[in-house]
Amino acid sequence: MARTTPPRYPLAGGALIAIGSILGTAIGLFTAVGPTRGFLIGLATGVAISCVMWLLDLRK
Repeated sequence: MARTTPPRYPLAGGALIAIGSILGTAIGLFTAVGPTRGFLIGLATGVAISCVMWLLDLRK
């Protein structure tokens, strides 16, 4: 009999990028940072966390 490997379910980080962008914009609206900078900061944070999740998932 052939051995089959169990299906692999990688972690998804797209939601973190979207949430970071939305939260960054919302926080930027009410602070001195501004919505554009808040969006970019939230986007960069979401991408960074997603990259960390991706690297951790590769190690599995």
